[in-house]
Amino acid sequence: MKLYNYFRSSASFRVRIALELKELPYDYVPVHLVKGEHRQDKYAAVSPSMLVPTLETDGGELLSQSMAIIEYLDETHPEPRLLPTEAGERAHVRALAQLVACEIHPLNNLRVLKYLVHNLKLDEDTKNEWYRHWVRSGLEMFERELERLPESTYCFGETPTMADCCLVPQVFNGRRVNTDYSGLTRTMRAFDNCMKLPAFQKAQPTSQPDNEA
Repeated sequence: MKLYNYFRSSASFRVRIALELKELPYDYVPVHLVKGEHRQDKYAAVSPSMLVPTLETDGGELLSQSMAIIEYLDETHPEPRLLPTEAGERAHVRALAQLVACEIHPLNNLRVLKYLVHNLKLDEDTKNEWYRHWVRSGLEMFERELERLPESTYCFGETPTMADCCLVPQVFNGRRVNTDYSGLTRTMRAFDNCMKLPAFQKAQPTSQPDNEA
């Protein structure tokens, strides 16, 4: 398999975590978002949406959208499972994952941040305040959802799930702009427990071959 991705992209980070948890080998293909490589013809031939990540399967099929890719990996390589076997439990995990992927991340991805600066003329401090606000308020929702669930080592249960694959990259990116995570007890406990695992360490941005300042 090949993973077209950017080291600092949280969506790419999610898929790297899933691949590492399942111990699946893959070729790392860097696509530098800040340099605009995702908008060039070469990558457009891989991804019509010109977004990362894209997974090229062993059979040559090109898959987009991190959540769809993670579910594909879970269906084709089911151990260890990232989605529980019971329908209600799967719904809880998907809800947590989508809270990050659909409620928090879209407000803070690179396209939005560039629009805030280039089109709406926000300065760096104001842009970062936007980022911190939406990450903090989103993770407060995440914390409330966790509080409804049984106590666990990770977001849901005693093994990492798709929810953890989404949470960890969001916490990483929020830290880049000094987001306040105080009081998010269960959220940060799940994060800290994830980061004790080699899979999460290997998937983090600084461990990637294209990482740079």
